[in-house]
Amino acid sequence: MERYEEWCTGAHYDEATKQELMSIRDDDSEIRDRFYKDLSFGTGGLRGVIGAGTNRMNIYTVARATQGLANYILKRGGENKGVAIAFDSRHMSPEFAEVTALCLNANRIRTYRFETLRPTPELSFAVRELGCVAGVVITASHNPAEYNGYKVYWEDGAQITAPLDQEIINEVNSVTDYASIKTMDRDRAEAAGLFNVIGEKIDNRYMEELEKLVLSPESIRKIAPELTIVYTPIHGTGNLPVRRILNNLGFTRVHVVPEQELPDGSFSTVTYPNPEDPKAFTLALKLAQEVDADIVLATDPDADRLGVYAKDTRNGEYVPFSGNMSGMLIAEYQFEVKRGKGLLPVNGALVTTIVSSNMAKEVAKEYGVNIVETLTGFKYIGEQIKFFEQDKSYEYLFGFEESYGCLVGTHARDKDAIAAVMALCEAAAYYKERGLTLWDQMLRIYEKYGYYNEDLKSITLKGADGADKIKSILADIRKNPPRKIGEFNVLVIRDYKKNETLELVTGEKYPTGLPKSDVLYFDLDKDSWCCVRPSGTEPKIKFYLGVKGESLEASRSSLKGLSEALSGLVN
Repeated sequence: MERYEEWCTGAHYDEATKQELMSIRDDDSEIRDRFYKDLSFGTGGLRGVIGAGTNRMNIYTVARATQGLANYILKRGGENKGVAIAFDSRHMSPEFAEVTALCLNANRIRTYRFETLRPTPELSFAVRELGCVAGVVITASHNPAEYNGYKVYWEDGAQITAPLDQEIINEVNSVTDYASIKTMDRDRAEAAGLFNVIGEKIDNRYMEELEKLVLSPESIRKIAPELTIVYTPIHGTGNLPVRRILNNLGFTRVHVVPEQELPDGSFSTVTYPNPEDPKAFTLALKLAQEVDADIVLATDPDADRLGVYAKDTRNGEYVPFSGNMSGMLIAEYQFEVKRGKGLLPVNGALVTTIVSSNMAKEVAKEYGVNIVETLTGFKYIGEQIKFFEQDKSYEYLFGFEESYGCLVGTHARDKDAIAAVMALCEAAAYYKERGLTLWDQMLRIYEKYGYYNEDLKSITLKGADGADKIKSILADIRKNPPRKIGEFNVLVIRDYKKNETLELVTGEKYPTGLPKSDVLYFDLDKDSWCCVRPSGTEPKIKFYLGVKGESLEASRSSLKGLSEALSGLVN
């Protein structure tokens, strides 16, 4: 209540903020939720509901995070390298980007801010292209419209990871007085050469790097004019760059969903702007039927995730691809073509996360490629590229995670849906030239490696009570880990928080080999598995699961059984 009263009366806070807070004066639970803590600056930055209060996304909490980042940059002597800044189509994104730039400028740190909305992967590219010490992108990715966020990248172009993340978190947490946060007038910042606007030149360079990744230009030249594509940016940043790269390559039959073409921070045509949600494809699939599309594509608001549907010509229906499916299809295409052209290096690596499909291991084995697993989150995949460059251990070939994100090439160090659209459409042209649809090719992949099937169950628990409940669920599972889940026997328990792997058959214990994280992973028999962790960006606890069957029907049945059994762990 003291913090609430301070925000209602303090000279540092503007009238709009005070009026918003006065309107909830009689709502104790709302006041508590807004002020019971500071909005956590986690290992990826900030993410939260837009509004007034210490536990909300607003110009003050964004400025506080930026002051902490500025303090860290100054300690590292990186002010002259500068910081690149991008933002998406969400409410308050341009304003938060401006607050970020001017706070950095007031701390003598040069900034390079995109003049309009741009995809997150282009920010990752810009950090390295401009030689910046860091990058910031204002986005809440695929979260609902009431959210926004603030993600921090370092000079390698990837999101911050240990120990950097904790060092920056410590600096942010040390900023306790909002009145002490620095800012300056934009005109003065521009006159001093601190505030710089970027755009077209970076766009052009980004496109040049994408076009270098094409493996089958001859297939594209032949088939692109025949391939019908439906695409929706879901009111986000993907519209212009996706259309541009496809047009550059010769894909002329691209139909953009008109109702979802323009930026809209309210995401008024969807309840949830996430290509993982089938409802987000409603308008795109309607258009696909009208134009008889081969493939249907959707990118999330900051264009780092790609959702895919492909036509099944046997029944005329469109089949949804999970992130694992599209990731494996692109990987198989990339490796197949590179092997045929003699371009597969002996030390090539496929990088994925512990909650992604086990099929990745089989694909890597088929092509003699090394498999590298990381914790959940694409920042760990981006980090591996840096490690490979530093120690010359592997050559990065492809990285993907189950949550609809992948990266072809190393131009960026985060998942890139623009590059994924390009690679997917190139693969579609390549296989169509050979008489196959993308769904035909996916069935061939299943027949080759086995019918792997995965799912994700999320339980949303909002507010302070929800956060306590999530901790309680994980503590209970950790205290009494299951030995059998449904029809599956538990073979190995990996507790990444304890950094302990336990072989249940032998009782042998050894380290997990990955950084500590609040994650429990269960290796099951029949090449199946499940995993539980709290979300790092939303008030959710997540259960990941995967099985392998002898047919699509068998794998679906096993997955359903495992999913139902997992529900029992929460009750």
